[in-house]
Amino acid sequence: MGDLAGRIDIEVVFVIDGSPDRCADILERELPKQPVRTLLVQLSRNFGAFSAITAGLQAGTGDQFAVLAADLQEPPELVVEFNRILTSGAADIVVGRRESRDDPWVSRVLSRVFWFVFRRLAIGDLVPGGVDTFACTRQVRDELLGLREVDSSLVALLFWVGFRREQVGYGRRKRAAGKSAWTFAKRLNYAIQSIFNFTDIPIRTLIGIGALGTAFSAGLGIVVLIAHLLNKIPVPGYTAIVLLILFYGGLTIFGLGVVGQYVWLCLQNSRHRPNYIVRSVSLNDGALSRPDATTAP
Repeated sequence: MGDLAGRIDIEVVFVIDGSPDRCADILERELPKQPVRTLLVQLSRNFGAFSAITAGLQAGTGDQFAVLAADLQEPPELVVEFNRILTSGAADIVVGRRESRDDPWVSRVLSRVFWFVFRRLAIGDLVPGGVDTFACTRQVRDELLGLREVDSSLVALLFWVGFRREQVGYGRRKRAAGKSAWTFAKRLNYAIQSIFNFTDIPIRTLIGIGALGTAFSAGLGIVVLIAHLLNKIPVPGYTAIVLLILFYGGLTIFGLGVVGQYVWLCLQNSRHRPNYIVRSVSLNDGALSRPDATTAP
């Protein structure tokens, strides 16, 4: 989008991320009737929200880019404010800061816990509560598209790249219709991927536990050896042996899981598979075919 002749000239990109409903059919029928330039991008299957956003950013052709979910829980008016800040040159990235949200209390609690932990472990200057909507300049868009990471977090990358940032507060609306596909399993998977992609804290924690365990084992070994030399151990301690085996066996399995997650990320990135595959792109040049039309987001 861009500011032309005192109005907003806007291009709207719709991304169908393998949706099982009739969204694609409805958009194909209705978009040609609209007085704005639109692009309908259909992916070959469901690749996830962040891949869909990336596909939309890739397809866009403007000087500023805004991301908004189709459920409209984030007010569409934010796009106008985002555009005002970007065109003024005050910032390169504008993010929406949730000041309230009309969501179930379980979702609110889980979200707060995750973003609190993620800010502590990985991206310290991330907006509390996370980011659901944002806008950026073409330069930032190009930098994000150049980061060819697999199973990563676009929100975290948005803060990792730096640049000048501003925030716009808003109230998250109640979902008007339908059911969110953002299930607990998907949220858990996203949390794991985000943490492992942006911090080495799990590995460092294992190193610390391993060091403490080694020191504890060495000290206990000395105590057992001295007690053996002094004939203080008439019968070997079965309970102690079993507890130690269980503890270090569990720790070993946990450590292998952590290391395995990092190895899996290395494998995924070394394959150089694309984050998404575009099946089709439909263009409606409504804004150009109706030069006298007033365009608005």
